[in-house]
Amino acid sequence: MRWDHLTDASADGRRATGPAALFGVDGVVTRTVDTPEFRGITFHEVRARSIVNRVPGASRMPFEWTVNPYRGCSHACVYCFARRTHGYLDLDTGIGFDSQIVVKTNAPDLLRRELAAPRWTGAHIAMGTNVDCYQRAEGRYRLMPGIIGALRDRANPFSVLTKGTLILRDLPLLREAAEVADVGVSVSVGFTDTALWRTVEPGTPSPAARLNAVRTLTDAGIECGVLMAPVIPFLGDAPGQLRETVRAVAASGATSVTPLVLHLRPGAREWFTAWLRAHHPHLVERYARMYAGGAYAPTWYQRQITRQVHELAAEFGIGPAGPGAARRVVTPERPADGPAGAAPAGATQLTLL
Repeated sequence: MRWDHLTDASADGRRATGPAALFGVDGVVTRTVDTPEFRGITFHEVRARSIVNRVPGASRMPFEWTVNPYRGCSHACVYCFARRTHGYLDLDTGIGFDSQIVVKTNAPDLLRRELAAPRWTGAHIAMGTNVDCYQRAEGRYRLMPGIIGALRDRANPFSVLTKGTLILRDLPLLREAAEVADVGVSVSVGFTDTALWRTVEPGTPSPAARLNAVRTLTDAGIECGVLMAPVIPFLGDAPGQLRETVRAVAASGATSVTPLVLHLRPGAREWFTAWLRAHHPHLVERYARMYAGGAYAPTWYQRQITRQVHELAAEFGIGPAGPGAARRVVTPERPADGPAGAAPAGATQLTLL
């Protein structure tokens, strides 16, 4: 293991312009770990100044607050909408997003302090709305047990969205929290096609492993829905593919299934297009036409996918998330970008932090 310690204050008290100043924190420890599971990944350990963040445009959302203990994600999903946020740190939104992981090492202690503040009213907190809090780094840093413990001890409601099966490690804590507060868990599985998974979500557990995690969670009494996201046009949207995915979701015991069509915002759009050009060049022009109106597929297409999935869900005996479950299904985040990019009615989508 190799690491360097960097701070944002020089010996004479002047502010520095290195990594610590870049991340807006008091110090940064940069580590590289020479083990197979972390090869090629650099961790930037920071002490954050705040951890509970208000969602922009919160008045339009089912909740107002989020906690994100990491920035960047080794799941390396080529479509990830959060890639753009790495650019705010002057980090690369492609390979850099996948391999330069910012770790807020003081997140659990900071959360306890912020939850105890007189101004905090116990509002619902969503996790996994930016990058996955159960990505590979969590196996090393173990921030989530402290975070869930802090929420449990304050009986504070929360939800988690993840592609990471590591959430099962914290099942006892989730059960304890669910005894005193409203706890919602959603697992993201957009498709069950293993060939597509290996190229488009190379750092994630397999779809089958994620659905096994859903089964384990529901068997343990933790309500778990599936966010069927993203449904990828021309690659994962064939009727047979949708049927197989919904069938597998139903077999997992998921309490709901909520489809969400791929959206391509700046940062993600460029990276996904490069992937598409390398793996499916014949689709580049079709995507250019489909997403010509902005980051979102046409409304008619989104509604078509939603209708197909809901019909299949009814056939297999699993219902879409209803109005009472809005907080439980945490979905990728979205601005109000006009009719051409509008999401189908009933889909819960948030605005990027």
